[in-house]
Amino acid sequence: MNIYPNFRFFKKILIFLLTITLVTACDSIQAEERNIAKEKIVSGDNSGELHDQGKLRTYYFYTPKSYNQDRPMPLVLVFHGDDGSGRSISNVTRFNELAEQKGFIVVYPDGIDKKWSLRGNGQGRVDDVLFVSALIDHLQQQINIDSHKVYATGFSRGGILTQALACKLPNKIAGFASVAGSLPVRLKPNCQPQTPISMLMINGTNDRDVLYEGDDHTQRGALVSISDMVNFWRSHDQCTSSNKSPLVF
Repeated sequence: MNIYPNFRFFKKILIFLLTITLVTACDSIQAEERNIAKEKIVSGDNSGELHDQGKLRTYYFYTPKSYNQDRPMPLVLVFHGDDGSGRSISNVTRFNELAEQKGFIVVYPDGIDKKWSLRGNGQGRVDDVLFVSALIDHLQQQINIDSHKVYATGFSRGGILTQALACKLPNKIAGFASVAGSLPVRLKPNCQPQTPISMLMINGTNDRDVLYEGDDHTQRGALVSISDMVNFWRSHDQCTSSNKSPLVF
């Protein structure tokens, strides 16, 4: 049984990410022109690595044929679920095809041991929020990225990481799409972004991994219920509307 959403599903996520208008911006922000010499990037499949928190980290990325190192391009970060990899989530989402069609760079980082960690407790674990922050800085040195158009999406534990990024890196990432993820209980009290957050949340009532009613999973960490997650971001963004509309894929 295929538990992953289909290509059209992820295309809708992309449309959301690439059409976000931040509430804090009165006018559209023009991309900064940079005179920094960028490394020559070949269109198509690429791979890269960087050292962070004492670990060698790897990532896979796709650059569309329309990429011009003299012109900034949007960036979409895609995070795999447990036991996944950058390559595997790229095959599932087919974001490479969308990157070619819509003109953006897509990066698929690899989690250590195929997992993501938000703990960073000094016992050999890393803090993947810090890694993502370092990765964005690293990519901006390699590729001409529009710093105002960096977006993040993830599936399952990758969706949980996406929620954490919304809490901690809103200054670097403009919009977020969490698929089959939720907000960690221990993170919620300290999740206080200073700006409104553009967030798309997609969850299933029959998900047995990220439970709709929340859970106290000891290894991964407890998660709030999906209703609590939605209400948290609604309250943060001061959204008063609670209209519901049917959505058919």
